[in-house]
This record gives sequence, C-alpha cells and structure tokens, in this order.
Amino acid sequence: MGNLLEHMGIEKDRVHFSWISSAEATKFVDVVKEISDKVQALGPNKKLVKDYN
Repeated sequence: MGNLLEHMGIEKDRVHFSWISSAEATKFVDVVKEISDKVQALGPNKKLVKDYN
C-alpha cells in the first residue's frame, strides 16, 4: 500500500489502519492522538496543496 500512496503523492505516515473494538475507547483515543501528532508534524502535503502564487 505504501508504494501506491507514495506514487499518488501521499506520504505513508498520513494513513493508518488499526483494528479497534468498540470496547477499546482508551486505545482509540491513544491511536487518534498518535496519528494526529504524526500528521501535524508532517505539515501540509506540498504535492497536494495548490500554490496560488
């Protein structure tokens, strides 16, 4: 999957798949925070952001 995403211009760290049961609310919160932090650290995807200049 990583190669396809990179070919499309999406870094592999922007997408995450995880199996979380509905009974695992704490795990869900932890995973969302972790992925959000990673994506924020990457910043905007320069390949997909339109430059208006």
